[in-house]
Amino acid sequence: MSTVTSLHGTTPAEIFQSGLENIGDIDAVAVSVRWRNGDITTGWSNAAPETIAMMAVMLDERLRMQFLRGQGE
Repeated sequence: MSTVTSLHGTTPAEIFQSGLENIGDIDAVAVSVRWRNGDITTGWSNAAPETIAMMAVMLDERLRMQFLRGQGE
């Protein structure tokens, strides 16, 4: 299974810089923006819809596990 790395606290510029530095290792990219008013804009992606769905499910699972561990403390 793939690994999920949290980018919480990372600036968009850092993410894009890392992507440029490691461009040869990137297979798919999906971009979303959550605006301060709560709107979410998603759109551009070179990934197949099923890949985007898998990315979202994996991130959801990772965040749920982190949340549950935090609740037990």
